Amino acid sequence: MRRISHWIDGKPWSGDTDRFGEVFDPATGQVAAHVDFAGSTEIEAAVSAARTASVEWRDASLAARTSVLFGFRELLNARKRELVDLVTAEHGKVTDDAAGEVQRAMEAVEFACGVPTLLKGGHSENVSTRVDVYSLRQPLGVVGVISPFNFPAMVPLWFVPNALACGNTVVLKPSEKDPSAANFIAELFAEAGLPDGALNVLHGDKVAVDGLLEHRDVRAISFVGSTPIARYVYETGTRHGKRVQALGGAKNHMVVLPDSDLDLAADAAVSAGFGSAGERCMAVSVVVAVDPVGDELVSRIRDRIAKLKVGDGKRPGCEMGPLVTAAHRDKVTSYVDNGTGEGAELVVDGREHEIDGEAGGFWLGPTLFDHVEPGMALYQDEIFGPVLSVVRVPTYEDAVGMVNANPYGNGTAIFTNDGGAARRFQHEVEIGMVGVNVPIPVPVGYYSFGGWKDSLFGDTHAYGPDGIHFFTRTKVVTSRWLDPSHGGVNLGFPRNV
Repeated sequence: MRRISHWIDGKPWSGDTDRFGEVFDPATGQVAAHVDFAGSTEIEAAVSAARTASVEWRDASLAARTSVLFGFRELLNARKRELVDLVTAEHGKVTDDAAGEVQRAMEAVEFACGVPTLLKGGHSENVSTRVDVYSLRQPLGVVGVISPFNFPAMVPLWFVPNALACGNTVVLKPSEKDPSAANFIAELFAEAGLPDGALNVLHGDKVAVDGLLEHRDVRAISFVGSTPIARYVYETGTRHGKRVQALGGAKNHMVVLPDSDLDLAADAAVSAGFGSAGERCMAVSVVVAVDPVGDELVSRIRDRIAKLKVGDGKRPGCEMGPLVTAAHRDKVTSYVDNGTGEGAELVVDGREHEIDGEAGGFWLGPTLFDHVEPGMALYQDEIFGPVLSVVRVPTYEDAVGMVNANPYGNGTAIFTNDGGAARRFQHEVEIGMVGVNVPIPVPVGYYSFGGWKDSLFGDTHAYGPDGIHFFTRTKVVTSRWLDPSHGGVNLGFPRNV
């Protein structure tokens, strides 16, 4: 059985603990590997390696850091198909979806390559007589990154390149469900010339998470996951004196106005609702149909679902893969089981969808509910699977009110051909990321990603300019240098002739 070890101080590290987890192939249901789980020994070794490496890395020139980042970028580009295959094998998403994940990760890497222009401080001359004031951006030290299962390549690369570019060293704790991508990333950084210990990978469960949250030498934590865990990470990390950005869950609404292109809206709802089997925090899980478009929109979505090919992501033509584990599949299926009992109309039952894959895989096909109400669990909970709910409202005002009343504030979208309505929506809606005729408004790498309300704990978003701000702290220097004219060598020459 393949064993996935930690990566500490520039090499694989098996450690002393006998705890491990099982890594499944979601398309077959078979155990594909065992992954080591960290205990106190491994946690201390990883943090110690990062602390030791931080002395050399923080003093490395910007040119040296940039050279490593560009080298990593070139290696990743040359070997991205290997990373795509790892993501498909352990997460289950189809190859095209995994390739899209890696491509978006590349954007974040490329942004970090330009860090010299982003670490410039300010300078004010003569704030008082011969007194100058200037600011510096300096690294924090050792930082922790705790990433989720749904984007095992992209989310680590949201944080790790920026953290390294700013002069920090990193301990990365990936999801134990699909851990191999993190080791692959660490190996590429080592090949690109990153000093040993500057990036360490620590596998495991809550023990590893708590170890990073409580360790006195870890200065900051970046986290992506569900809202309950994000809240726990934020509260625990800040209680131990750390800077924390904890991105939580979502319940993303897509508002469809009567003047919209319904074919475009239906295509978007299916793509955004069922891509990556709905296992993404930016998935559309609620379509808000503003009267009178409900019947026609539901009909078009249903027709498109019928044509979706669900199966093993490694097989040609498959558009949606399995869920990541049997336990998660069963949890999502429970919402389908209970939805009609709540009074919703089950339009498409994903349990009956034809599957191009092994019977033991963790399958659930795309599922569509209509006439969902805000009081139902279908609406209130982040299901994190291929379940799309349609809510019908009479007016635009009702749609905006519904979006704003939801406790999550990650992403939203509006579909309309009315520029005035779109502008009003983006102004009024209380959500961190907004799409206009774009169903998944994930910002490009030189902006920043993050929601509002219960979708973000902390005040700093991920990657982009906010990422640089998070991974540095500002120092202000006030200096005065005496003017040479106050004295100096006097050879006795006359001053008045």
